[in-house]
Amino acid sequence: MTATSARTGRVLALQANFCRVRLDRPGPSGETDLLCTRRTRLGKSGQTICVGDRVTVDGIHWPDGRGAVAALEPRHSLLMRPSVANVDRVVVVVALRDPELDPLQLTRFLITAEATGRPVQLVLTKADLLSPEAVAAWTGRASGWGYPVQAVSTRSGEGLQALQASLAVPGIAVLCGPSGVGKSSLLNALLPDLALRTDAVSGRLRRGRHTTRHVELFPLADAAGEALLADSPGFNRPALPRDPQALALAFPELRRVLAVNPCRFRNCRHQGDPGCAMGIDWDRYGLYGQCLVELDARPDVGRARPPEAGLRLRGDRLEPLLDPRLRRSSRRRRRQQGEEGEEGAAELSPPGPAG
Repeated sequence: MTATSARTGRVLALQANFCRVRLDRPGPSGETDLLCTRRTRLGKSGQTICVGDRVTVDGIHWPDGRGAVAALEPRHSLLMRPSVANVDRVVVVVALRDPELDPLQLTRFLITAEATGRPVQLVLTKADLLSPEAVAAWTGRASGWGYPVQAVSTRSGEGLQALQASLAVPGIAVLCGPSGVGKSSLLNALLPDLALRTDAVSGRLRRGRHTTRHVELFPLADAAGEALLADSPGFNRPALPRDPQALALAFPELRRVLAVNPCRFRNCRHQGDPGCAMGIDWDRYGLYGQCLVELDARPDVGRARPPEAGLRLRGDRLEPLLDPRLRRSSRRRRRQQGEEGEEGAAELSPPGPAG
């Protein structure tokens, strides 16, 4: 008998139609990882499996290292892009140079990280490509936004020891950021045995190339796997929240002021209007305004422009309406109209000759 009763574990990676699960308790011969399928009932009930999920595995066949995910435990958080469950902290990684640091792009990543409700920290890579004064200026600026900031260099080793110490706490930390900023290189420096693929920044476009194709968790601190670090595919334009009020709360500097001195109006947009407690004298005021303008231009938010005549909103895009003259009425409506027409015709027809 090779199949055993259920075991619990955590999903470390999704590989095609399989999940790689790290068991809480090793198997009879010391097995720690299983390659698992997913029970059909999970899909039928609308449950999707993400990296980081706590799961129950049954139907285990130890000689082949196979099993099947039978149930998911409740999540305490979920990062949508990349999809990682039970995230304890989000590490936004951007490069100081190659590619150039774009404050608006960085702000969008920070807004996405804030949406998880988990602690957010910022890592500035390629610190060896700037002068110490320029690095200090950036770290000071980002600290003023309300984030713990660490500048590192995988070439010189600057800041790596301090970063590893800050990450070596129980839980899941997710590295997210644009392509080409050095997330995989950073993981290789923190965990030399990984040897993840890396690539240089495109010489013509000065943008990063995608080297990471899927999300995977790696044990960081010890063999027990209590501290896990997730590498994730890079992307360059994170989505913004649909609600302008949610956008405002994604800025820690705004939250700090509003917690002490709320604005006069609950729906304040914090753009220097009368009664606004924030004013315009803060570093990311312009970046916040650019995000707000983008939200206002979208048709799926409350303060968006109304659809133009002849258009309707479907999902997140506007579609043309069919000309009413070309629209065919339903069969039921045509039948009702026909019956009414016959009754009217009977009333209006002249009486026949008396028989």
